[in-house]
Amino acid sequence: MTLLEIVLMVLVVVLAVALPITWKAAIAKKTRVDAEKIGTAEEKARSIIDDAIKTAETKKRESLLEVKEQSLAAKNEVDREIKDRRAEISKQERRIQSKEDALDRKTDAMEKREADYTAKEAELRKKLKQAEDMQKQEIEQLEKISGMTSEEAKDFLLKSVQDDVKIDVAKMYRELVEQAKDEADKKAREIVVNSIQRCAVDHVAESTISVVQLPSDEMKGRIIGREGRNIRTIETMTGVDLIIDDTPEAVVLSGFDPVRREIARIALEKLIVDGRIHPARIEEMVEKARKEVETQIREDGEQAAFDVGVHNLHPELIKLLGRMRFRTSYGQNALKHSIEVAELTGLMAAECGCDVRLAKRAGLLHDIGKSIDHEVEGSHIQIGADLCRKYKENAVVINSVESHHGDVEPASLIACLVQAADAISAARPGARRETLDTYTNRLKQLEDIANSFKGVEKSFAIQAGREVRVMVIPDQVNDANMVLLARDISKQIEAELEYPGQIKVNVIRESRVIDYAK
Repeated sequence: MTLLEIVLMVLVVVLAVALPITWKAAIAKKTRVDAEKIGTAEEKARSIIDDAIKTAETKKRESLLEVKEQSLAAKNEVDREIKDRRAEISKQERRIQSKEDALDRKTDAMEKREADYTAKEAELRKKLKQAEDMQKQEIEQLEKISGMTSEEAKDFLLKSVQDDVKIDVAKMYRELVEQAKDEADKKAREIVVNSIQRCAVDHVAESTISVVQLPSDEMKGRIIGREGRNIRTIETMTGVDLIIDDTPEAVVLSGFDPVRREIARIALEKLIVDGRIHPARIEEMVEKARKEVETQIREDGEQAAFDVGVHNLHPELIKLLGRMRFRTSYGQNALKHSIEVAELTGLMAAECGCDVRLAKRAGLLHDIGKSIDHEVEGSHIQIGADLCRKYKENAVVINSVESHHGDVEPASLIACLVQAADAISAARPGARRETLDTYTNRLKQLEDIANSFKGVEKSFAIQAGREVRVMVIPDQVNDANMVLLARDISKQIEAELEYPGQIKVNVIRESRVIDYAK
C-alpha cells in the first residue's frame, strides 16, 4: 500500500468523522457542550491524521527495506552461480591440461621406444651377419678337417641312413612273411571249412500272418459278436489283430509276435469247433491254447537239442529254443536254421579236430537272441550273449554267439566254425525265401553301388550279401578318406536297397611292391 493511498484513506476517515461533527456543531452552536464536543472532535481528527501519516511512513520504510533485501539476495544468488561456473570451467581446464600432459609423455615414450627398437634392429642385423660369417667359417673348417665337401657329407649321411633303413625293412619283411604264413594257414583252414557242405534240412516258410479257415461265412458274424464284443475280446486276450474281409470262409490273424499269433490261431479254431463264442468262452479257450503252445515250445526245444546231440541245457534255454520255431529270418525258420548250423559246425569241428559237442552247442545257441529280440531292446547278438552268460554257458559258446556276425573278434576256432556254418546255412540258395535271380541281383547291386565311388578298384559281396569288401586304389584313397568312403557307401546302400539285418562295409587299402630276380 503506497503512501498516497494511506493519506487518501486517512482523509476519507477524517471527512467521514468531521462532517457529522461539523453538522452537529452547526445545529448545536448555541450550546457550549456542543462547542466543546466539536473542539474535541477536531483534536481527535488531527490526532488520527498524524497517526495515519506516521503509519504510512513506517510502511514505506518497511517496503523499501524489503525491496533492498530481495535485491541483495538475488545479487548473491547470481554471484554464487557465476562462482560455481568459474570453478567448473577451471576444473575442466585442469583435466584437459593433465590429459595433454599425459599424451605428451606417451608420445615421448613412444618416440624413445621406437628409437630403441631401431637401434636393436640394427644391432640384430649386425649379429646375424656375424653369425652367417661364423657359420661359413665353421663349414670351411669342417670341410678341411673331414676332407669332404658339403655334398659329399650329405651323400655319406644318406648312405648311413639308407643302411639303417634297409635293416629295419629286413626286420619288417621277416615279420610280414611270418604273419603272411599265419594268415595263409588260417585262410587255408577257412577254405577247408567253407567247402564242407554235407548237411541240409527242410525249411518251413513263416510269415507275419496266419489264416484260419471257417466252415461258412455265417461264422464271421459270430466271431465279430454283438457290437464287436467278441472280436475285441479275442484281440485283447491274444494281442493280435483279426482281419475279417471279403475273403470267403477265412479269417486272417496278423501280429508281429509269432507265439501270440499261434495262440490266437489255436484258440480261434477251438472256438469254431465248439460253436459257443462269447467273451467268457473266449478267455477260457485262449488260456487253454496258451498252455498248449507253451508245452509245444518246450517239446520243440527238447527235440531240437536231442536231434543235434546237445544235452544239459538250462530249461529256460530249452524254452527259448522252442520259441524260435515261430521266428523267421527273411523267410528262413530260425529253429531249423539253428539246427542246421549246429550240424554243420559239428561236421567241420570233426574235420578240424575240435570238440564236436561244444561246437554243436555253440552252433545251436548262436541265434538264441532272436527268440526274444522283439521283446528286449538290442541286437539278437547282444541279447543272445547276455542269455548265455545268465545261464552259465561256456565262454567259447558266449564268444561264438558274440562273434558270429563279426561284431567281436572270434577267440577260438569253434567261433570261426560257427561263422562259416551260419554263412553256409543263410547263403545256400533256397534256404531263404528269395529266388536265385533275386539273390544274385541283390549281390550285384551291392557291388555296383560300391564300384560307383571314385577310387574303388573292385568290390566283392560276400556272406550272402551281409558284407561287401571294397578294394581301393592306394594312390587315390588315403587312410583318412577310407572312413568317409565306408560311411558314404553305407548311406547309399541304406537309401537304395532293401535287405534284412545289416550289411558290413569293409574297405581295404593295401600297397604292393613286386620285384623279380633275373
